[in-house]
Amino acid sequence: MGDQYGGDHKDFRGGTFNGDFTVKKVEYHQHDPAPTALDALPPKAAGFTGRGDQLGELLRAFDPAGGEAPGTVLVAAVSGLGGIGKTALAVEAAHAARENKWFPGGVLFVNLHGYDDDRLTAEQALATLLRALGTPPEHIPNGVDTRAALYRSVLAARARELGAVLVLADNVSSAEQVRPLHPGGARHRLLATSRSKLPQLGARLLSLGELSPEEAYDLLDRALRIAARDDARVANEGEAAAELALLCGHLPLALQIAAALLVLDRDKPVAELVLELAESGDRLLHLDDGERSVRAAFDLSYRRLPAEQARLLRLLALAPGPEVTAEVVAVLDGADTAPVRVLDALSRAHLVERGSGRGRWRLHDLVRVFGVGVVKEDAGLQEEGEAARERVLAFYRRWADAADDRLRWLPGMPVPERFTDRAGALAWFDSERAALVAAVQWAREERFVATAVQLSQCLALYLGWRRLFDDKITVADTAREAACRAGDRFGEAIASDHLGGALREAGRAGEAIDALTHACDLYQEAGDRFREAGAWGNLGSALGKAGRAGEAIDALTRACDLFQEVGARHREAMALHNLGCELRRVGRVEEAIDAHCRARDLCQAVKDRRNEGMAWNGLGRALWEVGRGGEAAEAFSKAQAIHEEFEDWHQAGTALMYLAATHEDADRPAEARARYLQSADAYTRANAPTEAARSRAWAEELTP
Repeated sequence: MGDQYGGDHKDFRGGTFNGDFTVKKVEYHQHDPAPTALDALPPKAAGFTGRGDQLGELLRAFDPAGGEAPGTVLVAAVSGLGGIGKTALAVEAAHAARENKWFPGGVLFVNLHGYDDDRLTAEQALATLLRALGTPPEHIPNGVDTRAALYRSVLAARARELGAVLVLADNVSSAEQVRPLHPGGARHRLLATSRSKLPQLGARLLSLGELSPEEAYDLLDRALRIAARDDARVANEGEAAAELALLCGHLPLALQIAAALLVLDRDKPVAELVLELAESGDRLLHLDDGERSVRAAFDLSYRRLPAEQARLLRLLALAPGPEVTAEVVAVLDGADTAPVRVLDALSRAHLVERGSGRGRWRLHDLVRVFGVGVVKEDAGLQEEGEAARERVLAFYRRWADAADDRLRWLPGMPVPERFTDRAGALAWFDSERAALVAAVQWAREERFVATAVQLSQCLALYLGWRRLFDDKITVADTAREAACRAGDRFGEAIASDHLGGALREAGRAGEAIDALTHACDLYQEAGDRFREAGAWGNLGSALGKAGRAGEAIDALTRACDLFQEVGARHREAMALHNLGCELRRVGRVEEAIDAHCRARDLCQAVKDRRNEGMAWNGLGRALWEVGRGGEAAEAFSKAQAIHEEFEDWHQAGTALMYLAATHEDADRPAEARARYLQSADAYTRANAPTEAARSRAWAEELTP
């Protein structure tokens, strides 16, 4: 390797070596300053932003007057995904340390090119550092151990004459590559950057993640203003800039490339670049400015992976949702258990990250895009990936079906095996929701239609229970379109039914009526009286929300008759409850009371506690309207208790709100105010901020 720094060198004199090249005598004579040692740092990254906490941690570790005990931290290692900004942070920290005069002996810099084909060995890196310290080439011995001994001796001499030295070793691929560069002694420091964690070094370890949305925005804005002071496109297009940062995965390299693309075309709106990235089949194709490429950065890491790690990375990129459990990793891998050793290795390489909890794993968004791209380029890898996806989809369908069975379970039914209680089923759905919704989208591919449509049916009750109507609409609409393409009329009917229910709850009554009318027709065609009854019930509720009360009552009456005909007593109860609500709205309150009482009695008979709470709520409202306040308050209290038992916080909030109103009517303002505040808390837990604010406002009106 040639001298990569240039400049004058100091002489190294007096060193003699015995047979095993042990240093016998070292004298260091100070002549002219050695600019290669004192000024070896690259310039700071233009527009460096964020990383305040991480920069502070590095500086505290190296500060001679800081909180660390002297000699506690001799080595620090910054690790992270390719393009995450490790070098920029390390250089920033090194400049700050030099400006603080912590390293009067100089700052050395060496790029080990750890992920390139021509990466430096430790022996080559030592030669580079020795030359930078002023050692003539002819005095540099062969062999890593002898060079390391000379290197430490020269640094010791420099410490005595000038003071401590900081060595920045960039782009390290392994502990073995950088360990011989440890400067020795208690005064010098070594700062390394690597795509892999380096726990073997006994270093202060600092892992970098993606930038925050605010930091990513600042990086884009600064980059454009550095190129042209008046370039305010990021400031003027704040929403588009935030979307651009998201599409870049808040990865500094990707953000810098995106900024460069905007700099090259001053007339290009940020929104236009966002559209190009969003609509591209390969986002990484656009994240290339001719000199820097996100794909190339990732490829350097990928090509160094052993075969089993590369395979698992590709399979993880194909998983639905933002993260996966160890069980899903095992299914992807086609194994009985997750390959923990391989996952840990990928985690050390920062290609896989720990997810939101123990045993959960995630990929950076752009690493996922990279992995999918690798698979697409090879027919064999595509078939391997399709088989893995098929296994995962079947896994999710089995488990979602089991969780759905638990949510629907009533006393007297066979006890579901996979989940011991309702809470466990809900917790599983909650933890896997994003992946389940994403997996249903695979219904757009012919190979996965049948299983994905079945999976969508298992999610309907849960998504409605959690009031996740946007997700429910997405899932049902995808399933409806897929079933229609496949000629599956029955599957289309179920999906249309679920879609209509979700649209109704989302306030889109007109669209709901169309979907539910179609579902009724398809169920009639199939001769499924039970499901037809359910669709008529949903249609009646949608007609009611659209203000078509007469049609709503007719549809709900038909639903009640059909449920009674097929002997579905718990479903008949809910149809009666909904019928009671519509009768109350048109002033037929006594009939409404009768309908709600029948619904309550049926729920009690079949031990359907959850829907019994709904019936009590409806009965309370009807009783209140006819001035039977005491009975209404009792009904609302029963409803509240049942809804809280099932953690149905939205319905609990509604029951409490009406209970507060009964207290207010009875001139009990303190009790009313307390119930309004309880209602607001319940609505907050249900993620219903509008309703929560309304209850709080009413409570404030009653404040003494």
